[in-house]
Amino acid sequence: MKIGVIGASGRMGQAVIAELSAQDETCAAALVSAQSSVLGQPAQGGLLYSTVAEVTSECVDVLIDFSLPEALMTNLAVAKRIQRPIVVCTTGLSAAQEQLLQTTAQQVPVLHAANTSIGVCLLQQLVQLASGVMADADIEILDIHHSAKRDGPSGTARLLAEAAAQGRGYQLQDTDAVVRGDGLRQPGSIGYAVMRAADVVGEHNVMLAQAGERVELAHRVTDRAIFARGAIRAARWLAKQPAGRYQMRDVLELSKLFHKLSDEI
Repeated sequence: MKIGVIGASGRMGQAVIAELSAQDETCAAALVSAQSSVLGQPAQGGLLYSTVAEVTSECVDVLIDFSLPEALMTNLAVAKRIQRPIVVCTTGLSAAQEQLLQTTAQQVPVLHAANTSIGVCLLQQLVQLASGVMADADIEILDIHHSAKRDGPSGTARLLAEAAAQGRGYQLQDTDAVVRGDGLRQPGSIGYAVMRAADVVGEHNVMLAQAGERVELAHRVTDRAIFARGAIRAARWLAKQPAGRYQMRDVLELSKLFHKLSDEI
């Protein structure tokens, strides 16, 4: 399968290209912005860094986007132009950008993943279940990343907060979140505690606390390659799907698994 990587010179773009090589595959296109200092220079796998404007439908079967939010409109336009699926791994998107994903999904398959780790996808489902069962518990999400992380709370932390809200039957609003843990909390609220330090790849701990007990669900990443593997797995799956909006849980068929377990219980 010919996979094109957008944001190829970045930390995650490099990880995806390296993982493709580890799986005996080659990146079909190493894509960067027109303003990139590496444009035209050699990339991994014998490619030259090029721009998304140069991509054709013959060049790639599917795109993986690990670039920045401000490039999303351009990247989605390219996916529509060449009629190829796109896995968007960019976080920190605005409401308008979320709507743009939805609009694009009417024409090509689109999968947006704030986190492509299989473990995080499982954690999301567990948080939703626990939140529904412990409906009155306070929920605090500890979000730890490296010091160069741009957004906070991270896309993963927001994903987990949304899962907690869904477990209680409502959509998360910005007013539900307490970014710092030093304010007065409302009973049953969902909050974030954000830490940025050194070279931490990513750690998330979801605590559900009520009088007399608490439950903690945690996920820790020690190797950035885990995100690359998940993105590649998603790309291979997405290439076989019709136009529409998808999530990592669709790739892993977690809904089917949880329904099966529920029926057995």
